[in-house]
Amino acid sequence: MIRIQNLCKRYGAVTAVEDVSFEVQEGQVCVLLGPSGCGKTTTLKMINRLIEPTSGKVFIAGRDTAELDSVTLRRSIGYVIQQVGLFPNMTVEDNICVVPNLLGWDKAQSRRRAAELLEIVALDSSLFLKRYPRELSGGQQQRVGVARALAADPPVMLMDEPFGAIDPINRDAIQDEFMRIQRQVNKTVLFVSHDIDEAVKMADCVALFRAGNIEQFGSPDDLLARPASDFAADFMGSDRILKRLRLMHAESIARDAGAAGIAVELDRDGRLASQVPLRVRAADDLRQVLSAQLAKGTSWAACLDKDQRFLGVVLQSDILANLTQDTVAARQES
Repeated sequence: MIRIQNLCKRYGAVTAVEDVSFEVQEGQVCVLLGPSGCGKTTTLKMINRLIEPTSGKVFIAGRDTAELDSVTLRRSIGYVIQQVGLFPNMTVEDNICVVPNLLGWDKAQSRRRAAELLEIVALDSSLFLKRYPRELSGGQQQRVGVARALAADPPVMLMDEPFGAIDPINRDAIQDEFMRIQRQVNKTVLFVSHDIDEAVKMADCVALFRAGNIEQFGSPDDLLARPASDFAADFMGSDRILKRLRLMHAESIARDAGAAGIAVELDRDGRLASQVPLRVRAADDLRQVLSAQLAKGTSWAACLDKDQRFLGVVLQSDILANLTQDTVAARQES
C-alpha cells in the first residue's frame, strides 16, 4: 500500500533523513519510533508532501506521489497531529466537514458523515455536533481530530504523536478506542511515537529510527526479542522481555481448570458460580494479567469472554514459562 524508496531530506549541509526505505501493507499500523530529532516526523511529512523530499520516492497504492498535485494528495490522506488543530471558531460538525466540503460533497452528505463519525469515535452526535472545541476535553478534542481525518474516507492516515499531550490514564483509553476504530475502518496508518509501550500496543510493524536512518524494521516482537543492534536493544529497554507480555493475551494460554487442579463451579450458561481470586478478560494482555496476579497475591486467574462466560484459568507459571520459552527460541533463531 505504501512504499518508501531511498527517501532523503537535506537542509544544506544537514541531513535530516538519509536513504530510508520500507513498505507498509494495506490495513497495517506502522509506528515510526525513535528519540527526538531522529527524522521520523520529517519522514511522515514527506509522505503527504508537507515537506518535499530532496530525493527518493513515495508510492501509495502503486502511484508515485511526486506525480500528483500536492493539495489533491493531502486531501486524500487523513492527518492527525498532537495539537489536534481544530478550528476554534467552528463547531465540531463544521470541523469534521472541512475536507468533504473542499472536495465538493453535498452539504447534507457531509453532515451525515460528521454524525456517523462521531458515533464511531464514541461521542454522542446529539450532544457534540454543535459544540465548539473549547467546550471539549483534551481526549474529546483528539477523538474529533481522528473523526476529521476520517471524514473523506481516506485509505491512508498519518498521525504525528496524536496522543502525546493526553494524560496517561486517558491516553491508554484513547489508544484502546483508536484500535477499536481501526478494526472497524481498516485504514493504512503511519504513526509517529517515541513511546515504546505505545508502539508495542498499537503497531503491526515498527520502523526504529536513529539519526535519520532506519536502525531496524519489523514487528514489535522482532524488536523486543531480536534487537538488531546495541542501540535497538538499549532503546527498547532492559525490560524488553517483560514488554513482550503485551503482545500475548489471556485467552491464548487459558487452560482447563480441572487439568490445572483448580476447582471452579459454573452455572448452566457457563458463567462462574463460585468465588475466584481474580477475573481477567480474554483480550487482556499478559502483562496486565501478571500485574493483577501479583497485586492480588494469587497464582492464577479465571479468564472470561466478553459475555462473562468462563474460558479457563491463566496460571502465573504458564505466563512466565511461555515467555521464557519464546525468548529462548528467539535467541536460538538469532
